[in-house]
Amino acid sequence: MSVLLFFIVSYILLSISLYLLFPKMGLDKTKALIPGVNFVECMKAVGRPGWHAALLLLPVFNLFVFAGMCIQLVRSFKKYKFKHTAAAVVYAPAALAKIATDKNAVYDGPYLTKFNAYNQQIQEAKEAGKDRQYKKLIDNNPYKKTAGREWAESIFFAVFAAAFIRMFLIEAFVIPTPSMEGSLNVGDYLFVSKAHYGIRTPMTVAMIPLLHNRVPFINKESYFESPSLPYFRLPALESLDRNEPFVFNWPVGDSVYVTKVRPYSVEQVTRTPERYMRGDVELQQKVKNKEFITRPIDKKDHYIKRCVGMPGDNLEIKDGQIYIDGKASKNPEHLQFAYNIVTPPGQNLNPAKLEEWGIDKEDFNYYGEAMLDSTQVELIKTLDPNMIVRKAPQHNDSSMYPHSKKYFSDWTNHDFGPVWIPKKGETIKLTPENIALYRRVIDVYENNDFVKSGNKITINGNAATEYTFKQDYYWAMGDNRLNSEDSRAWGFVPEDHIVGKPLFIWFSKDHTGINFDRIFKSANDMN
Repeated sequence: MSVLLFFIVSYILLSISLYLLFPKMGLDKTKALIPGVNFVECMKAVGRPGWHAALLLLPVFNLFVFAGMCIQLVRSFKKYKFKHTAAAVVYAPAALAKIATDKNAVYDGPYLTKFNAYNQQIQEAKEAGKDRQYKKLIDNNPYKKTAGREWAESIFFAVFAAAFIRMFLIEAFVIPTPSMEGSLNVGDYLFVSKAHYGIRTPMTVAMIPLLHNRVPFINKESYFESPSLPYFRLPALESLDRNEPFVFNWPVGDSVYVTKVRPYSVEQVTRTPERYMRGDVELQQKVKNKEFITRPIDKKDHYIKRCVGMPGDNLEIKDGQIYIDGKASKNPEHLQFAYNIVTPPGQNLNPAKLEEWGIDKEDFNYYGEAMLDSTQVELIKTLDPNMIVRKAPQHNDSSMYPHSKKYFSDWTNHDFGPVWIPKKGETIKLTPENIALYRRVIDVYENNDFVKSGNKITINGNAATEYTFKQDYYWAMGDNRLNSEDSRAWGFVPEDHIVGKPLFIWFSKDHTGINFDRIFKSANDMN
């Protein structure tokens, strides 16, 4: 709502600016207050056809059209300097109001008409061989820009266009971990559409363009948390469907320790410090000094997983198989689990053969378990009739969501749930058991003041026995089921954390070189 309010206020201010500006251009000032008509008159005033105003109705593209129109408006008043161009792009209402109230600002006629006419004179003089006239026109060119100005504007536009495309349309990502191995591999470079599930407008506005959350080399955050805008999403081109991979902001990444190894959620480290600090000395020091960073939603780290649970689903995992409302869910063809491989006496696995089957040393964890899909399991068994390949046993894990030994002590990566996934508008009764599941949702993701004292619960200062959810939630899991930190570790993915839909792999490489067979492969295949 606040985003909409911002645009409404900006439009009103723009209309006021045009109301003051139109008389200087010989236009009826009342036309500045008529939606649509004001833009038609602006187009004509800069030398463009009036119908170009209709281009302002095209989502996303309209921002470029509007910026171009405003630049040409200020140049129609002989405001040719770089600062005038930048002001027109950054906030047009202020730039136009300044010209409207400047007594010395005089309308010079339609900028595009005069610009094109002057360039036509230059071209005609050159073609006619009139060197003296040509040189004079070049030397006296009022629209001439220095080389430095040309470079500055080119860089400014390139950065603006790239940042705009990255922010609203498509962003490139690379797969850094093997959590989706089999479907999306480490070293796959993806294009991700931010429009398919609805363009999420920026919440963090003071930031360095083209950087997500860290500045390279100096290792500092690339943004300021304030000022900020609330969450707002434009209409979606399609809905997020079950079993589709999707990119989202890491839900528990709002408070993190950042080291050279990886970001760690403060919540995770506080709960099981020995699990995370054991192999990261830098993390140990940061925990000791309480050097953690807070991040807004759109600056949390990006994750990519498969959406295996939808709002309102009852999800359960039995022996690695996902069940939705009691029915077995479809599995990706290359779904991976951890296996123990027992070779016959005197025989070792052939590394070359394993690599041929898409298995390398990175597919073995520190327990010596191999992450394999069903096809790879059968191939290994062909090496020897006495070869034993069996699923590795799973044990209770304190890192399992919702981290409650009292109510959910028997949940593992392999056997998990049942858990109901919150749906917008649905109401639940609050119990000591389900509070463990939904407390973070109510308190953090939905911005409530949640307090539990004994058996008494208050939400925003009021006693509560039930709660109605404000947005939809999803359940995300990696295809490499036992080597993936996902919803089983940190819970639900809120709708406002969804970034976009992976489209295709545009480049892929690993330690052996470029994987040409993966380039241009769809990122949505389950096969």
